[in-house]
Amino acid sequence: MTAPIAPAPAPAPQGPSGPPTRPPAPVRARVPRRGASRAGRTLHAGPLAYAILIVAVLFSAFPFYWTIVAASRSNADLAKVPPSLLPGPNLIRNFEAVLEEADIGKALLNSFIVSGSITLGTVLCCTLAGFAFAKLRFRGRGALLAITVGTMMIPPQLGVIPLFMLIAELGWVNQLQAVILPGLVSAFGVFFMRQYLMQALPDELIEAARVDGASTARIFWSIVVPIARPGMAVLGLLTFMAAWNDFFWPVVALTSSEPTVQVALRQLGGGYVHDQSVIMAGTLLGTLPVLLVFGLLGRQIVGGIMQGAVKG
Repeated sequence: MTAPIAPAPAPAPQGPSGPPTRPPAPVRARVPRRGASRAGRTLHAGPLAYAILIVAVLFSAFPFYWTIVAASRSNADLAKVPPSLLPGPNLIRNFEAVLEEADIGKALLNSFIVSGSITLGTVLCCTLAGFAFAKLRFRGRGALLAITVGTMMIPPQLGVIPLFMLIAELGWVNQLQAVILPGLVSAFGVFFMRQYLMQALPDELIEAARVDGASTARIFWSIVVPIARPGMAVLGLLTFMAAWNDFFWPVVALTSSEPTVQVALRQLGGGYVHDQSVIMAGTLLGTLPVLLVFGLLGRQIVGGIMQGAVKG
């Protein structure tokens, strides 16, 4: 009895020159590793990093939370040891006391006028000057920039007496323009916008606009301003916060009849024993507009910081 004959193997595929070739290996799709990116491996935060971030957030947010707690309590509650860490029922009553002791409504309006005017003027003038120092060529550019940056080393308190003498000669004492005009331009804003535009604004765009016949003003409004918006948002928020929180010069140039918020807060909690709860309620009212502005410009601010940090 003969053994069964095994089937013959299939012939190997012939190559272009005749000899057999191996079949192509199956192509396996490359699956990116977890945590890997195109630029390299992405580092993942561990439990310790999250714990540190949570502690930092708590420490940063606690002063604002304590302001809310103190503004909603009475002065006797704040004097207890240990004090209560939960909000109380006196927030509306303390707000009414703030409105009675100080003209906080007029102070808020004046602060909005002063801070808004200073912010608009600083952003516009500093963007213009920053564009000139960054991209325009003119005689004495380096010396003027050095003088501008050098003014940042002069303490502002040294200029209070001559500045007050000037506004007194102009008859601007106790008027809002006495606070607005000295703050329309800042050396920090000029330097900030100059550094931002040096990296964010390519020279090729300006050269192409020159070839097309655009003037310097047209280049500024049509090319520079759209590119500089994130940096302008950052500068605008910093300027608004500085102007809103300024106390020294407004208390010198203004009186209680035309106060800003910081000047009006000085009138709160009068008497032999200061009412800390009323002072905290006024502070809370003065802080809310700054938080509102930050909420409106937060996305632009983060985008401006990231665009300035990563060189394109």
